[in-house]
Amino acid sequence: MKKMKTALSQCRVCPRNCCVDRTAGKTGWCRAPYLPKVALVSAHHWEEPPISGTKGSGTVFFSHCNLGCVFCQNHDISQDGFGQEITVERLAEIFLEQQERGFHNINLVSAVQFIPQVAKALELAKNAGLSIPVVYNSNGYESLEGLKQLEGLVDVYLPDFKYWNNALGQEYSKAPHYRETAAQAILEMRRQTGEDIFDEAGLLQKGVIIRHLVLPGQYRDSFQVLDWIRENIGENAYVSLMSQYTLMHRAKEYKALSRRLTTFEYDKVVDHFFEIGLKNGFMQKRSSATSEYTPAFDLAGVTSAESFHQREENKP
Repeated sequence: MKKMKTALSQCRVCPRNCCVDRTAGKTGWCRAPYLPKVALVSAHHWEEPPISGTKGSGTVFFSHCNLGCVFCQNHDISQDGFGQEITVERLAEIFLEQQERGFHNINLVSAVQFIPQVAKALELAKNAGLSIPVVYNSNGYESLEGLKQLEGLVDVYLPDFKYWNNALGQEYSKAPHYRETAAQAILEMRRQTGEDIFDEAGLLQKGVIIRHLVLPGQYRDSFQVLDWIRENIGENAYVSLMSQYTLMHRAKEYKALSRRLTTFEYDKVVDHFFEIGLKNGFMQKRSSATSEYTPAFDLAGVTSAESFHQREENKP
């Protein structure tokens, strides 16, 4: 716990380097508290096939975020901060409970603001028998200092590479220097995991899948993201090209974002993927562009295992 408290006494776990003392109740740009804050413990069957498999991924959705994306589908928890503060020990229990439910992996969704707490909880859980892969599901706006706290604890990194043009990162996510920051973070993730390793069922046990959401009017920006991946990660990089952009949160306030992505735009990006020689990709159907895939953040599974089971039993 001492290592965790030291890291949070001058918080620099993300690129914003707020340097506030979260152990004393201070909060920085993301407004995340000292204790880990969770909005939902759930099953996810709609991640990339090597993540969800047949049994699903055991997601843990964290509250708050170090980005301010105007089109965020999870804005209730990321920007409004809905969730429940829990102890690090309870977070470790949640990881073990997700393993007991038979999921293929633990899926940490947007946990950058709680890296020291997550690292400690993972240590506790692994000492108590956690053995399934740990997936770190990230917006890509990560610091090397933060990521190095996860080395040896995370098996699979699932980062976004949202923008090439830094002006887009600033306007749509309030993220200075997004391109350079995400690029160095992905290289660090690749360094930590080494080559991608799959089991006999095709499930990713160790490695990196880079996600990119194609935005309306920005397919040329997507080209540049793919070019960087091809040049720096290689032709065998696993890339997930997402077409699920949906007008949510404040998207309609921005003219360029106030329409859906067209099939033409998405197909142009897919074509570029193949033209530059990338080999391993996941594509989405246009039907994915809907708010129906956004979870109901109701604190299920957060304070007790029973609440998770009650939610599953009440599903239609």
